[in-house]
Amino acid sequence: MNIGCHVSIQGGIQKAPERASELGCEVMQTFSRPPQGGKAPELTGELIKNFKKLSTKYNVKNAYLHAPYYVNFASGNNRIRYGSVSVIRDELERGSLLGVKYVMTHLGTGKDLGHEESIKKTIGMLKKTLEGYGGETKLLLENSAGAGDIIGDDLKELSEIIKKTNNKSIAGICLDTQHSFASGYDWRDFEKTIEKIDEEIGVENIKLIHANDSQSDCGSNKDRHEHIGRGKIGIEAFKNIVAFAQSQNIDMLCETEYPEVEEDIKTLKNLR
Repeated sequence: MNIGCHVSIQGGIQKAPERASELGCEVMQTFSRPPQGGKAPELTGELIKNFKKLSTKYNVKNAYLHAPYYVNFASGNNRIRYGSVSVIRDELERGSLLGVKYVMTHLGTGKDLGHEESIKKTIGMLKKTLEGYGGETKLLLENSAGAGDIIGDDLKELSEIIKKTNNKSIAGICLDTQHSFASGYDWRDFEKTIEKIDEEIGVENIKLIHANDSQSDCGSNKDRHEHIGRGKIGIEAFKNIVAFAQSQNIDMLCETEYPEVEEDIKTLKNLR
């Protein structure tokens, strides 16, 4: 398994591999477009070639794309729902051009439609997103911290969505340690937690881990990332999480603040 972090694409996505290398990354996560909205930069043939060449030069073993934050497959607004379908499909196509392994996305919130209807809508929208898609890049669904009516704080829910969408282009989930902790999965009781996760979704469906400690308490439903070992999850729990990731060959990515993220990468490498 490899360790890395989220890397800025300021100045263009082709700048990301060198930045990743400077931070000590073996793998990296980036955006391919502005995460809060706006036009996606064009991926020219030259830019794609440079991105791949520099990823090899700086020994970035895998690259991952994080989808924009505004995706909401369960919105009561048609324009937002179908816009989400369009942007995720585009991210998968862009990922395939760049040679990216996975695109990961949050699913949105069920506050407009109520819980059951929002799950049905999400499944329907994911099916539309993946209709006729044949690219190499696969989709991962990311678990949420659970504030409000956010979809995916419960891994049973993500399991149901994946099964009912029934498309091989969804590879599984990206498991965020902080989001899961905030949703009541207590990593300090590692054996019990991993057993629960295995029952709910199957550990074989964890394809990527966002390694973030937590400023907020277990079960708080607050999305508050902290540097590794400085939060409520703690270093002992991360020893177990890293050992698990290593045994399953799952890459780990930090989403903590610069410049201390460099220390987080070192800490995870030491635990490995």
